[in-house]
Amino acid sequence: MKRVMLFLCQGLEELEAAAFTDVFGWTTTYGLEPVELVTVGLRPKVRCAWNFTIEPQYLLDEVDPDSFDALAIPGGMSRSGFYEDAYDERLLQLIRRFHHSGRWVASVCVGALPMARAGVLEGRRATTYQFSDKRRAQLKQMGAQLCDQSLVEDNRLITSQNPASAVAVALRLVEVLTSRANLERVCQGMGFPVPEPL
Repeated sequence: MKRVMLFLCQGLEELEAAAFTDVFGWTTTYGLEPVELVTVGLRPKVRCAWNFTIEPQYLLDEVDPDSFDALAIPGGMSRSGFYEDAYDERLLQLIRRFHHSGRWVASVCVGALPMARAGVLEGRRATTYQFSDKRRAQLKQMGAQLCDQSLVEDNRLITSQNPASAVAVALRLVEVLTSRANLERVCQGMGFPVPEPL
């Protein structure tokens, strides 16, 4: 069974994380091939952007990163402390480890910024929150080729523009980790239209 690590940073947007928990949950109940989603963080309780507090299943030092097939990073709000964890060297090293071993790294919205800071988006096509000139400029300054698309994929790196794109990112991971047929089955069960092939 494929495994995805969902990395929960302080200040994350709840909807962006929930997209992954729901989509991968559906692979285990309705899909053709289950994918295990494991939540991991740097702290035992994560205060989210909109007042939820959640508990990762594991702290980073309690898991073997090499037992996962993909890493997913929801974005969050700076005013809620997102960059405290997003720019932590432990997460940056984790991103590099996944990327350098040829595994998928996916982000939603400003979740692209730790990917860029880790250096894996250097010279790669990428996107981030489309209404923040500051975040777009930072992505470019860290070496990414900024694209104005909702979802951008380059060399097993997925970035996206906003909370609305979170489900599309999660569904894309289902497809690349399992199959198009599994993606179609999950979309059917959840009531989402099947995305066009990339």
